[in-house]
Amino acid sequence: MNTVLQASKIVFWDFDGVIKDSVEVKTTAYVELFRPYGKEIYDRVRQHHEAHGGVSRFDKIPLYLAWAGELVTTEKVAEFCECFSQLAVQAVINSAWVPGVREYLLAHYKRQHFVLVTATPQQEIEHILATLNIAHCFCKCYGAPTEKTIAINDVLQQLKIPPSDTVMLGDAEADYKAALANHVTFVLRRTAINHHLQAQHRGATFENLDSQ
Repeated sequence: MNTVLQASKIVFWDFDGVIKDSVEVKTTAYVELFRPYGKEIYDRVRQHHEAHGGVSRFDKIPLYLAWAGELVTTEKVAEFCECFSQLAVQAVINSAWVPGVREYLLAHYKRQHFVLVTATPQQEIEHILATLNIAHCFCKCYGAPTEKTIAINDVLQQLKIPPSDTVMLGDAEADYKAALANHVTFVLRRTAINHHLQAQHRGATFENLDSQ
């Protein structure tokens, strides 16, 4: 893992679960949002969210609204997305750092190209990065609605760096698939909820960067 990471010219980073240990706070936000619809619905929401990390709320919330029996309209989706944002943003900022990540970012951002690719909405992730004082570490930042596969391809084309000189750090299937589609080496951060991906992935893994 250490050799692959440090040798890469571009490092693509997911955010939740890779930079900040913030996956659970977003799970909590989804559950709170759909708690009024009863335990069967919010348990289903929890299970789906945990199984589909790295997928945008713009895709999840319409699905969850349909499960809840709501008429899925643009206005209703926007309302729930705004409520989700209010529940999640400060909680994400307050979440614990994945050990070693902040130190690695600050130590190496001038030597490597760091690119953030996340399902968090663009304006929201820019606010979070600025608040955490790490925005300067990333030469590019892609949030929703830009898909991760498209974001990675865009960077490879712009910087003219072959995929073999790059790596993607992620914790979810969406990250894995985006890296795979672009022939980028994928490094998995192991968590309590991605055992299915740990079983599928045959490459490098890590829990934190303290020992890297």
